[in-house]
Order: sequence, then C-alpha cells, then structure tokens
Amino acid sequence: MQIICISRGTSRAKKVAERLAGELGLSCLSREELVEAAIQEGIQVSKLETAMIKPQIFTERLALEREYYRAFTTLYLCERAMAGGLVYHGRTGHLLLPGISHVLRARVVEDENSRIKDAMNQLGVDLTRARRYINNVDEDMRRWVHSMYGVPWEDAAHYDIILNLNQMSLKNGADALTHVAQLPDFQMTPVSTKAIEDLRLGAKARLFLARDDRTKRANVKVRADDGIITATYLPHDAGVKDIIPEIFARLEGVREIRATMATTNILWIQEAFERGAETFRQVVQIATKWNAAVELLQLIPGNEYWIEEQQSGASETAEATMTQNPSILENNGGIEDDDEEELSCEDRGLKSMLEELAKLGRSGGGKVVCGGVDRILHSIDQTAAYSLVVIGDIFLAKGHASRMRMARQLQSYLSDHVKAPIVNVEELKTQYLFSKRDLLRMLGYFGLVVLSFALVFANQEPILKFLSETGTKAKFLSPIAVFLFVPIFAYLYGNIAKSLMKLIKME
Repeated sequence: MQIICISRGTSRAKKVAERLAGELGLSCLSREELVEAAIQEGIQVSKLETAMIKPQIFTERLALEREYYRAFTTLYLCERAMAGGLVYHGRTGHLLLPGISHVLRARVVEDENSRIKDAMNQLGVDLTRARRYINNVDEDMRRWVHSMYGVPWEDAAHYDIILNLNQMSLKNGADALTHVAQLPDFQMTPVSTKAIEDLRLGAKARLFLARDDRTKRANVKVRADDGIITATYLPHDAGVKDIIPEIFARLEGVREIRATMATTNILWIQEAFERGAETFRQVVQIATKWNAAVELLQLIPGNEYWIEEQQSGASETAEATMTQNPSILENNGGIEDDDEEELSCEDRGLKSMLEELAKLGRSGGGKVVCGGVDRILHSIDQTAAYSLVVIGDIFLAKGHASRMRMARQLQSYLSDHVKAPIVNVEELKTQYLFSKRDLLRMLGYFGLVVLSFALVFANQEPILKFLSETGTKAKFLSPIAVFLFVPIFAYLYGNIAKSLMKLIKME
C-alpha cells in the first residue's frame, strides 16, 4: 500500500502523476476530484477558498467549515490509499496525512518562463496576463496552505524530493519518482499501518460530529489511538459532552471514548512515561491551572540523533583499521553496508499515562514516534493551539552530557518550527511552578521593599530637603537620585507581584 503525494508546481505535474500511477499500478486522484467529492458532501469549498485569499472575512463558522473539510479530505485519502495504494496530485496532500512515515512527499516544479508559456497556450492570453495568472495561482496556493495547515508551501523541508522538469522529460520524471517510491523508506510498515488506521478513525469520528446537527457548531478536536478516541472541546461547548459518546458509539473499531473540556493544549514529549514521576505531577498541575488538555508524544530516538556525536571517533577508528588492514579497501572500495538497527516502537507507559490523564479529565490523546526529529515535526499538528511544549527525559541510552546536549538541540529545532514556548523539565519548574526558591526570593524582595519604605519614612525631612534644594548641584543630583531609585523599587515590587501571582496560580 504505497502513498505518493505530489505537490503541483507546474501544470505538467498532473501528467507525471498519471504516468507514475500507471507504472506502479496505483489509483490516481487529483485535487479537483477531491474538491468535487467535498462539494458533494455539502462542504462550502468556494467560501473557504475566498476566505483564504481574504483572511479578514474568515469567521468562526468558516473555521468550523475548515475542520469539516480537513476531516472529510483526510478520510477520503486514507480510504483510497487503504484500498490498494494511491498517487495524489494537488497542493499539499501529504499534510493531510501527518505521522504516516511511508508517504512519499514530492514536489514537481518548472521554471517561470515555461509555466508562463504553458499558460499562454492553454488560456490564450498574452505574456503580461499569463505572468499575472501564474503569480496569482502561486499566491493563492501559498495562502491556502498557510491558512489550512500553518506551514509555508515553498519550504523544502516538507518534501522528500523536488523534481525539476526543466531538463527532464515527463517519462524520465515519472521513472525517477518510481525508483524513489520503491526504496525501503517508503514501504508500508506495521507502525505506519497503525498510524493510517488511527488517522482514518479520528477523521471519521470528526466527520460524524460535523454531520450531526447537535455538534456541527462545536469546536471539537478529535484524535484516535488504537481504538481509543479522545475528543477535546471548549468550555462554551460543554453541552456536547454527553452527545459525543452517543455519536461515536456508531463507529466501528472504537474501544473507548474520552471527552475532555480544555481551552488549550500542552504537548509533552518523553521517551518513557511513569505515572508516579515528578514531571507528571508538574505537567498536570500546569494543565489544571490553564484548563488544558495534555497530549503525549512518546519519542523513540533513531540513530540520526547521535551519528554526529560519534563521527569524529568513528572516523579515527576507521582510518586506523584501514591503515592496519589495507585489504579492506581492495575488497569493497572503502564502502561497507550499514547495519541499521531496527527501532523498537513498543509502548513505554504511554497507554497507562493516558488512562491516568483521562481519570483527571486532562487527556489530549497520544502517539508513538520512532526515528529522527523530522518524524516529530511531521507528527505534530501545526494547526493545534499549543500553549506549551515540554521536553522530558529523552535519549535515555546516552550518557548525561550527550543526553543534555541532544535535548537542547531538539529544543532549539522545535523552537524554530513550533509556535509555542518549548521548555525542558528544569525550565518548567522555574518558569511555571512556585518552588521554595521562589518563596525565598519573594521574601527577600519583600524585605528590601519594607526596608526601603522604612528608610524613606524615617528620613522624610532630609529627603524632602534634598529634593527641594535650588542649588546648581542639587538640580543635577535630585533627578539622578529619583531616576535610580524608582526603577529599582519598581523591579523589587514587580518581582514580588510576579511571585505572588505564581503562588496563587494566576501567572
């Protein structure tokens, strides 16, 4: 069951997709067919398109229509792919399939002059109008992708391969993609099979809510994991709490239904979860303060995280080995097969942690991600409203120094790609939780403020006399004294207020 999504950067990408589907024996689906199916479903796609181009008219009702569209198109793609594989060509169909590792994400492009020439021939317009048409198409696509998925369309990091047809025929372009699609990286695995089944079930559940008159106006986020459906809704939609289980009961393959009321989400990334751990208590405490749902991401790191760490040592070892045994170079030319370690993506406390969060009414669903940092980014829903991302204990197989360094690298990378504060466990304590250290600091600042008041009130006459002097020297010293004292006092008082707000959970 292969899945290939082609982002069309030229009109000729359609022919490449059709040739590719023919060579691989897969069904071919265009964006036009997908949109037509959505229109038949009753989704107002034309209004969505207009709202993407003119964001100022994007209303809450259209935001719900967007969720309806995403659920329908995700389910449509999943079912077509599960029926025997799929080649899809459109804008960015792969963004509808997050977390499915064997999806080949391709973009087919061509230079602007070739695109303008094609537009002139197809539309029968002059050079100026053809160029304007191409620019408008690109801008509309850019706005659509950003509004629908929250990512830049042109970012090469969202594609596995970019194919330029300037000096390549359609046949050779399709052949190139055929060879790439047959690589082991893009073959179905048990993990990716489970991912697409979970995605399909979650999309179908969200579609059921959109079709029901009682819940179609409710803003509900739905996730599925191994038959467990987690629905997160806002406080003003609390009336749907008892309706959601009734609707989901009609779905096949559902083992359990969890409904959580939350105003935002906290993403917690960790390699193994333990219910009695201190980090669990801290995350739940913050989630309770913010009325947030906690989404879990169990990370099983791949080798790509620590290749750089071992590179220098490995190169020295390899050089010494080849010097001592030159026959190695003669036998294989210095190239040896890589022994790839197969990652074990078993549950490491994820399900039990989700059950505990469900009891507390804070479950936002969870998933297991095996591999590198690109897999993490691909599995994160960029449209979700995350208020905080917590990086817990990861890279447990490494030494302390290496573990800390790689965790900082991951934190830095996610900070560049996720629109939310990214913190580690230590920062979680210092920035969001009231500790003994905060208490001592607050008492210290309070003591300094009291001392300042005492000194001012005990020396009112000298201070007033100093400020009211009219001499040349006093005219300079008085403003300087006030200029220095006021910011210092404001700093002390502000830190007391900040610590107090954190203490009463109103930071």
